[in-house]
Amino acid sequence: MNSVHRHLVSIDDLSLAEIKSLFEHARTFATDLRGFAALCPGLISASLFYEPSTRTRLSFESAMLRLGGGVLTAADMRATSASKGESLADTVRVVSGSYADVIVLRHASEGAARLASQYSAVPVVNAGDGSHEHPTQTLCDLYNLWIERGRIEGINVVLAGDLRYSRTIHSFVYALARFGANIVCVPQPGFELPAYVVQRLREEFAVEPVRADATRLGDLAQSSDAVYLTPQKPHQLSLFTDGGKGLAVGRVDALYMTRPQTERFTDQDVPIQKYQQLSRREMAADALRDAVVMHPLPRREEIQPDMDEDPRSIYFKQAARGVPIRMAILAFLLGRIALDAPPHEFDARLFPAPVGVNPCRNPTCISRTETRHVRALYRLAARFPIRAHCGYCSHEIVAPLVGCTTTRHFHPHDSASARRIRPDHMVFFASEAEALAAQYEPAARVGATGG
Repeated sequence: MNSVHRHLVSIDDLSLAEIKSLFEHARTFATDLRGFAALCPGLISASLFYEPSTRTRLSFESAMLRLGGGVLTAADMRATSASKGESLADTVRVVSGSYADVIVLRHASEGAARLASQYSAVPVVNAGDGSHEHPTQTLCDLYNLWIERGRIEGINVVLAGDLRYSRTIHSFVYALARFGANIVCVPQPGFELPAYVVQRLREEFAVEPVRADATRLGDLAQSSDAVYLTPQKPHQLSLFTDGGKGLAVGRVDALYMTRPQTERFTDQDVPIQKYQQLSRREMAADALRDAVVMHPLPRREEIQPDMDEDPRSIYFKQAARGVPIRMAILAFLLGRIALDAPPHEFDARLFPAPVGVNPCRNPTCISRTETRHVRALYRLAARFPIRAHCGYCSHEIVAPLVGCTTTRHFHPHDSASARRIRPDHMVFFASEAEALAAQYEPAARVGATGG
């Protein structure tokens, strides 16, 4: 990865202290949106949007203009050289060469922003990559909670709707877990949090999903299997269970509603007969009386018009606050403001897979959809048994066999010999036939004990 500039590819790229410092700057910007035009004169932001956008693109461009900079907009990449087959890597290299000082990228493939950051000479901001992450929307959402509730630590947040394909939810849930917020998932049936998201919450944040007693949420949770996620250990959670019905949902600080992400549905998804809806009737539930209502927009029918005048609804304020928080993001990445906070010490080491080998099975990962200028990456999640995630899309790499590029032997992923293979020498195989086809031999056949 380009190490000269800071990028914002994932919410993990910022420490909690840096996030709070961004909030302080955003609050200052919000006091006078026209008063900071001297911060970025002569600097240019390039909007590369391979997918449609209204709020994200316009709020970023508004933010840059309010900082005194300029913008270049490619709002429809079908009208660019991408339609002629130009790779994302080449587009980024050209735009970051002398055209722009920062790139704001939206792309349909998970991990696209990670790939772009490898080739860019300027900071890259992930404005949404497939169903993977949307870190600046998460910062906007966290900022709204911070403004409305005065804190994020320990608050109770309900996430409802399509939790499977919403990249906003995925970034948001990671950040809430890091801040120590309590999360109640009330998904549309069949659209629960993806397994790789839940797994990461368990491994990195000690979050264990527990059945929730959502009786106090009323009609909102009537047809949903609610799950409680809290950054506590399972044995601690057991102290609060209620008669075997699960952890009871109490007072809710915020309800975050999402639309069905139909543009990402697959043929395997069960058609939705009736999507969750939120109106004043649902909001009359005991636990929701004091909850602010949030939505990343655009909405469809999941929030009824009668909620627009409800003082608890802040989704239009939420969108408006996207400008000052994105002013803070751009000013920071462009070196025009400093964050009085240490950076995040997240272990983000990524290891390249051998040339020609791609262990990621996710068909919408950038490592699968981009045919050139991309080499598969992985991040180790555990050493014994060996488990890894794709370095682009974060999906788990399903690999019962692990090879060593030095010895050309392969081993069961849960064997002691596999544990001794250096991370940068690992290669992952889904089957013995795949390993043999790559000209690797089983370790037992040659008496090998490690890599």
